[in-house]
Amino acid sequence: MNSDFVPFDRVFALAREVFPPKIDLPPEVGDIYLVRNVYGRVYVAVSDKREPTAEARAALERLAGTLAERLGPHGNASGTPVLYVSRSLIDSLRGSLRRLRPSVFFAERLVTGADWSTAIPPNEPSRSERWTLYSVKGGVGRSTTAVVLAEHLARRGVSVLVVDLDLESPGLAPALVGEGVRPDYGVVDWFVEDLVGQGEFALERMVGSPRWAEDYDGRALFAPAHGADPGDYLAKVGRAWMTRKGLWSDRLKRLVADLERRYEPEVTLVESRSGMHDFAACAVTDLGSRVLMFATDSASHWNGYRILFRHWNEYELVRDLRERVQIVSALIPELGKEPYLRRFREQSWDLFRETLYDDTRVAPADPGMFSFDLKNAGAPHDPIPIHWNRGLAAGSSLADLDTVSVSQAYANFFPRFADLSHIPPARPA
Repeated sequence: MNSDFVPFDRVFALAREVFPPKIDLPPEVGDIYLVRNVYGRVYVAVSDKREPTAEARAALERLAGTLAERLGPHGNASGTPVLYVSRSLIDSLRGSLRRLRPSVFFAERLVTGADWSTAIPPNEPSRSERWTLYSVKGGVGRSTTAVVLAEHLARRGVSVLVVDLDLESPGLAPALVGEGVRPDYGVVDWFVEDLVGQGEFALERMVGSPRWAEDYDGRALFAPAHGADPGDYLAKVGRAWMTRKGLWSDRLKRLVADLERRYEPEVTLVESRSGMHDFAACAVTDLGSRVLMFATDSASHWNGYRILFRHWNEYELVRDLRERVQIVSALIPELGKEPYLRRFREQSWDLFRETLYDDTRVAPADPGMFSFDLKNAGAPHDPIPIHWNRGLAAGSSLADLDTVSVSQAYANFFPRFADLSHIPPARPA
């Protein structure tokens, strides 16, 4: 066994060294999968549908032995050099595959986090324009923005549905619909009832409409995390991630699609939980939605997004996701706004050109390049500003928010959102 310390982050590079660009194996071997299990050990696996010759089997076992030796404690410790696995197991790895060499793939078996490695469009085209509100860290005004944007759209004649997917921090209900008008059930109820075949019953009674929208030309609909009586909420949250078959992301897509079919909103706003949990991953990658990525000019936010964007690069998801994301500069301070925004834009541009934009030095004349200059207005890195003010911070619900404070905080946000969406800009007051 290799006595040298082999860190987790070196495993992929060492596997690439063991498996050269051209591997002399008979074609009946098919694709080779290096599967890293939940404990961090890597196994060599191939499909059991093909029966390799004795020569091919011996060659595979030699490669597996070399790999186990190079990886040390991260190598195969089972005593079985090569695993011959079912097609269903291979299919379950699809979302985590990285191409190591032609016909050789590196796969992750994860307890959580796998959904950040997939970008799955909705099963069917959505009639509603979907937006996910996300941030790598909390406390940046996502919930407030969901409330304010819903009111703004409804006032202008738009039908909007807000779905509270921040199940572990349910806070939109009192802010949006207030007491006394909440529906009987919420998102968490649908997830647990759907497990026993009662999802449709919960769906019929999980959407409410706030009283403040009654006089608007549009509609404001709201699917809260829980209903009027949260019940045994923690027990339900503990089961919300369960699935009977298939992927949890399929359940989420089905819920959102069913809500849209039933209520026919023009815009759906999904308030995602913050951080890198799989709840957030599904809301960002799997709904086919546009994503507003909230951030402040802090090292923790830039570092978090850099980790996420680099991950998308590793799994070749950049082309699927980069045109759907838009950075939001949240909580812009009252003093020094201009230098703050200038610094934020520079940090954002550095992040995007290092991770999501094409390298213009490779093919600067290519018209298909996805890249933008620092001062390119409307680019994904160009921040949509939301200004902090005391009046906005003091309100505990939409009814408490001063309209002047909202107008000041979101003066630039509303027209930028209109430019990105199909919603007309705000009319003069």
